[in-house]
Amino acid sequence: MRDPNTVAGIVNALRQVHGDDIARVMLNDGLSLAALIDTLLCSPLNNRDAVKLITQALSSGDFIVTPDFGAVSHLKYFYDPPKSLHVVDMAVITRDHGTIASTQIHLVLMPSDS
Repeated sequence: MRDPNTVAGIVNALRQVHGDDIARVMLNDGLSLAALIDTLLCSPLNNRDAVKLITQALSSGDFIVTPDFGAVSHLKYFYDPPKSLHVVDMAVITRDHGTIASTQIHLVLMPSDS
């Protein structure tokens, strides 16, 4: 595991919001970035910490991210209300694939080596 703190934060939030069994399925079978965003924003985390976890998950290497857009070129944040600092959604902007919505990005926790 490359970033155990990020993985632990995401696992804890998934467990708090959805319960152990659903969290396990979501991590093993995968979930959309939109579902992860919704989960983290519904968790007890504040908005800033939730967004930080999401950003770290995309670049940590602990998750298989599809489509494979390589290194994250740029993250686009959507705020509610506009011009606030309350993030409600994200998208990834890439050079080769254009803008990819959170609903089109899928994350699966990498299997452990043990």
